[in-house]
This record gives sequence, C-alpha cells and structure tokens, in this order.
Amino acid sequence: MTSHQLYVPKGAAADANYTLDIDPERAGWTHSSLRVVELGPGGTHTFTTGDSEWIVLPLSGGCTVRIEDKEFQILGRDSVFAGVTDFAYVPRDARAQITSGAGGRFALAGAKCERQLPARYGPAPEVPVEDRGSGTCARQVRNFASADAFDCDRLIAVEVITPGGNWSSYPPHKHDEHRPGIESELEEIYYFEIDGPNGFGYQRVFPSRDGGSDVLAEVRTGDAVLVPDGWHGPSIAAPGHTMYYLNVMAGPGEEREWRICFHPEHVDNTASTEGYR
Repeated sequence: MTSHQLYVPKGAAADANYTLDIDPERAGWTHSSLRVVELGPGGTHTFTTGDSEWIVLPLSGGCTVRIEDKEFQILGRDSVFAGVTDFAYVPRDARAQITSGAGGRFALAGAKCERQLPARYGPAPEVPVEDRGSGTCARQVRNFASADAFDCDRLIAVEVITPGGNWSSYPPHKHDEHRPGIESELEEIYYFEIDGPNGFGYQRVFPSRDGGSDVLAEVRTGDAVLVPDGWHGPSIAAPGHTMYYLNVMAGPGEEREWRICFHPEHVDNTASTEGYR
C-alpha cells in the first residue's frame, strides 16, 4: 500500500451514506472498519451489520439507536473535545437504525467477527479515562472499548486527546506480528479531529520490514490514516490546537488483545505497555 493510500484526506473515502467509509476491501486488509455518518435534525440512518460488529459512537450530538427489538437513548456530547460519551454496541447479523432529533455526527467503529454478542448500551460514567505521560507527552486516553474495558469479539477502540504542542502515540510502536505473549497482529485506523479553526497535526508511520508502510501526513479534521503494518508514532498536535483521534483496531488472532512492541532505538523493548498510548 502506498503512502498516498495510507493517508485518507477528508472526503476521499466518502459516499452517498457516509462522509468517511473505510472497510477491509478499501483498506486492503481483513478486519477493521470505520464509518462516519452525518444526520440533519430528525435524520435517520439504517444499516445492516453483516459479518461485523459495530459501536455507534457520537462525535457530536445525541441519537436513538434501535437494534432489532432493543432501543438505546444515546445522550452524546457537543464535540469530541467536550468529554466522554455513551455509546451503543451493535452485534453482527443485525439491523440497526440511528435517529437524531437535533442532528449530529456519529462514528461507526467496526470489525469482522465470528461471535454474535448481545446488543448493549455503554454508559459514559463507566468509560475508563486515564491521564498518560507527562510534560510534552501528556495526553488523555478514553478506553471506551479497550480489550479490558468492554466486551467485543474482535473490535478494540479508544479515543485519545492530545493537548496542543504535545506528542502522543510515542515511543513508536508496532503490532503487525503474532508473537504469543509479546505482540498481537492488529490493523489500525486513526481518525482525526483538530480543535480550533485551521488546526492541524502530524502522524508518522514508518517501515518495520522491507517494503512496509511509510507515511508522514499533515492531518486535519475528518482525515484518517491507515496502519496495516509498521512502526507508528508520534502523533503531534500543533501548538494551540488540541488533537483528537479515534483508534479502531482488529486482527486475526484468537485472543482479543492489544500487545505492542516498542521501537528498540527509542525505548527498551522490555518496557511495559501499561500506561502507554
């Protein structure tokens, strides 16, 4: 995959239903998906999940999510910078409808999976929020669907808030090999929003093997970066502009786990991943 394909500027993966639609076929991999749907006041969007599980995550606004015979009222939030949000889990082989009285923007984070788990509501107060790092590497991580916080079959998803001028997703790390107890194989999508007019940031991905992924992208609100393999990080927020990104991950491993390997030239590879992202 070329660097141009790894960087997905706003609008480049839009279609009639979604302002962003990245599925395994478009990404050239097997599991991870991300969609963003925008609804006007009173708007409705209906979709079938097929062979994937999905989480409906408000980026702005609230909604009602109906899944077969269940209905969840999602309070949402004013923006991704306003704090954590509640969300809804939609299982595979189901039909779902999103309705928003006031309108809003909603991310659908997805992963191909095997098990059909029950539809569920994820309350905002139960989302683990952690302050990570210090100084210019300080950031906030919202582990709404991390491997140890919310039960999915394959999907792993978190949100990260990086203050202006800071670095996150550092030291560079990778998760492109299956090494039991050491590293898990996960495809990853970074979706970005930047606070303030004309805000921007940078995302780096570089090869972990000959011919591997290599991109340095200037990112703005609505952009995405695909990480099929390779070392990724840092994610850099321009001074004065807080950076948000949504990470969506999934892979072929039998266990749903997030195990990473740090770049040996930046940190001792025996370091714990606890407290990292």
